[in-house]
Amino acid sequence: MRDIADYSLKAHNTFGIEAKCSRFLEFEDSQEAIEVAKILRESPLPFIIIGGGSNLLLTKDFDGIVVRSAIKGYAFEDGNRMTCGSGEVWDDMVAASIRAGYYGMENLSLIPGDVGASAVQNIGAYGVEAKDLILCVWAIEIATGKPCIWGNEECGYGYRQSRFKKDWKDKYLICRVTYGLSKTFTPHLDYGNIRSELERQGITSPSASQVRDIIIAIRNAKLPDPKVLGNAGSFFMNPIVSREKYEQLAACYEGMPHYMVDAEHEKIPAGWMIDQCGWKGKSMGKAGVHDKQALVLVNRGGATGKDIVALCETIQRDVKAKFGIDIYPEVNII
Repeated sequence: MRDIADYSLKAHNTFGIEAKCSRFLEFEDSQEAIEVAKILRESPLPFIIIGGGSNLLLTKDFDGIVVRSAIKGYAFEDGNRMTCGSGEVWDDMVAASIRAGYYGMENLSLIPGDVGASAVQNIGAYGVEAKDLILCVWAIEIATGKPCIWGNEECGYGYRQSRFKKDWKDKYLICRVTYGLSKTFTPHLDYGNIRSELERQGITSPSASQVRDIIIAIRNAKLPDPKVLGNAGSFFMNPIVSREKYEQLAACYEGMPHYMVDAEHEKIPAGWMIDQCGWKGKSMGKAGVHDKQALVLVNRGGATGKDIVALCETIQRDVKAKFGIDIYPEVNII
């Protein structure tokens, strides 16, 4: 177990913002997680739990304890199950599943972050969400140090939401996640421009590896490398609106992109609305909006977390004024 005082978090947030915490704890197995839970119970300091830092915006030093899982390893089990350590890199697990002939994760390729975050955030892309795959989450309850296993339905998954972000926030240390996959590949191609890109390459019956490669290429074309330009990927959640609201806007904006959620609701891309407000490629001081994907806020060099928040709030006001829709950050702002 790593236990470090006065620890820099710059390497643990993809915005590349310098901030420190009073104490940093990193556990490598379930027994160490139990030890960490005991420390958290007995310490007067507040604490936060982080993953790979790809969904984190630090606005100041944290006068408390930062906790992170470094549990590695994965295994394929009977019934097409794959259990992964919460500290594994998510995209590494997508690649490993395809190599082993287990399918279902491919549309979630190249999403940054760790396995544990997939269960907390309900990550999603190109028509697939983690909740479609998660069977159970293995965790240590901080209040008691006892192991717990939570099934999919108990986790209360919704769009970019789970009980781990709401009433279970900071109550569990996630150790492992089990996913239900398939030995038969069934491609999901009708979200975004996956199908058109496959057609452009002359691929009519894609393999899982080809779908993964296409999605990686699409994401790389739209999203900046955080090692080059600090960012946390998609900064805002796509708002879900009533069908009535969607129809009002569709009458004003011909060709407005949208995705049906159910008979009563539509999802409108936040990036499109931000672009319509003229923010794509623009900056406010050292914080800016990516020139290829308006959903991504970037650190152009030397931006503080407060700079990013100020840009976020300005964009929110502009989108509200133009469309009458509230958009909310997907990232965890500390």
